[in-house]
Amino acid sequence: MRDKKTVSEKDAVKTALYKKAVGYDSTETVEEYSDADGDLVLVKRKVTVKPVPPDITAIKLLLGIDGGDEDLSAVSDAELEKRKKKLLKIIKEKLNEGNEN
Repeated sequence: MRDKKTVSEKDAVKTALYKKAVGYDSTETVEEYSDADGDLVLVKRKVTVKPVPPDITAIKLLLGIDGGDEDLSAVSDAELEKRKKKLLKIIKEKLNEGNEN
């Protein structure tokens, strides 16, 4: 039973790392309340979606986990940025292919 939990935890960490590596949208909710006759009443709710950009450190780590034999600490940030753009382009193309079907 413990092995299954460990595997699912590893998958959850890997999924979170992937999300951080490719970027994601974060939703922030701000609520304002007012006191009306001793009760709190919701006056205003503001929901904002903020994009979180891809993280190069997460990309480096993810590439290392996925069996990359290359020592990424020796790769320049410019080269990593170039690779990131290439990977994001591939991901976009795959997502567009999925939307067409």
